[in-house]
Amino acid sequence: MWLRQRLRCNSLGFTLATALFFTLFQNALFLHRAWSYITFDSVHSVIFAASMPVVIFCALNIIFSVLTVPYLRKPLIIFFLLGSAAANYFMFSYGVVIDGNMMQNAFETNPQEATALLTPRMGLWLALLGILPAVAVCFTQIRQTRPWWYMVGLRAANVMLSLAVILIVAALFYKDYASLIRNNKSVVKMLTPSNFVAGTIKFTEQRYFTRNLPLVKIGEDARKGPLIAGQAKKTLVILVVGETARAENFSLGGYQRETNPRLKQDDVIYFKNASSCGTETAISVPCMFSNMPRKEYDATQATHQEGMLDVLAHAGVSVLWRDNDGGCKGACDRVPHIDMTKLKLPQDCDGEVCMDNALLYKLNDYINGLKDDGVIVLHQMGSHGPAYYRRSTPEFQTFSPTCNSNQIQDCSHEQLVNTYDNSILYTDAMLDATIKLLRQYDDRFNTALVYLSDHGESLGENGMYLHGTPYVFAPRQQTHVPFLMWMSADYQRNFGVDRQCLNALAEKDDVSQDNLFHTLLGMLNVQTREYQSRLDILQRCRNAA
Repeated sequence: MWLRQRLRCNSLGFTLATALFFTLFQNALFLHRAWSYITFDSVHSVIFAASMPVVIFCALNIIFSVLTVPYLRKPLIIFFLLGSAAANYFMFSYGVVIDGNMMQNAFETNPQEATALLTPRMGLWLALLGILPAVAVCFTQIRQTRPWWYMVGLRAANVMLSLAVILIVAALFYKDYASLIRNNKSVVKMLTPSNFVAGTIKFTEQRYFTRNLPLVKIGEDARKGPLIAGQAKKTLVILVVGETARAENFSLGGYQRETNPRLKQDDVIYFKNASSCGTETAISVPCMFSNMPRKEYDATQATHQEGMLDVLAHAGVSVLWRDNDGGCKGACDRVPHIDMTKLKLPQDCDGEVCMDNALLYKLNDYINGLKDDGVIVLHQMGSHGPAYYRRSTPEFQTFSPTCNSNQIQDCSHEQLVNTYDNSILYTDAMLDATIKLLRQYDDRFNTALVYLSDHGESLGENGMYLHGTPYVFAPRQQTHVPFLMWMSADYQRNFGVDRQCLNALAEKDDVSQDNLFHTLLGMLNVQTREYQSRLDILQRCRNAA
């Protein structure tokens, strides 16, 4: 009774106290780790570090203000306290990352494994950070504020004030936060209670909603049409999936710097008005390989539905995916694929990081053995930041001074742009090498190349950096992507492509990743109910062969 009498407050005071406790104690490990990545060499860096607990407090204050309604607030906060205490213990003691996979391990741990983890230290940790605060919450008497609308107004004002503080900090330190998070993605997973809550939700979704959903097959009726079947030579198309290339920095699209000198000589068709499906690889790649347009794209459905490569395989086209960027996000799961980083090629790789030329390693051996029409997908590392300096080799360091660090907050805008442009120069050379490789097989194949980046990049415009901004808010730099084609003379002639028509279309028409699925099927003359000719870019410029 004595404790209950001492612990009294209104609902606003309860929310503020809870947010403060989580900020200072449950997220102490996050703050320690995040601050360790900061170089305290200026007033700016000190203020940036000091802003972190303020942002965490304000964010938690908003969340708790929304979630902590009467009758549910105490059980919810107790759940957060106990879960956060356990997460903090394992992060501190074992250095684990709390995500969906880790939550799966936790839920699937057998009793023998679980009991092996129980130690006096764990008990003390849980007691201090979880159980004792939970007891305090239980005994806290929350007074009702009357009239009710007064408390609602106080909550609303509290939320708006916290939101305003977050926006001000974001305006002042966006570059610093973007760089810290991009360079140290695991540190975000140290934020509690969001880490274990998000991990639990992800595990639950995978375990009970998506993982066990039956695979939806599409295009099982696919077959090669008479045009490709009647060719004297087989057809080979290489699709290069770019990474973080923004159209604004392609000289083919009007950029003042010459960043595409080789492709310019290759006489490619460049689509000036191409847009992406998303602003991050996890969305754009599965979207561009699906039969769903951006406005109707369903990520959950895409995880258990066949895509473009499956349809090509159904038609008897040989398909191969080569990866240099952390996986195909489900697009290649059911076709042959290889992670080129695993080869650890000494000429192209430094540890797990490889230059995109690794994608061409012994590719001629595969093509030499190809007996049928084929599609090869090369998934680039491209210009992925913030370590732009690692996306080009010394011979392509044309623009200087450069930002030779992944700490982009320490670099000027000029250095960032120079380093990024050098990565585009490297991509230009890699694509040129791929075209030259295709030219070697003109006697055996009708050859073509398609290049399309997954999304763009922000380089400081309006204070924004990197990518991943929600599409509705994303600047054009993140959604306007380079898109180009190259076709051999034989391919153009044998498949009836009017080059003049295509050049005119590429100059003025809007295209997007929505077109890729149908354009690739059209390029291989694959006939299926899934094919929509109106979305096939080449269909508008095809003559009678």
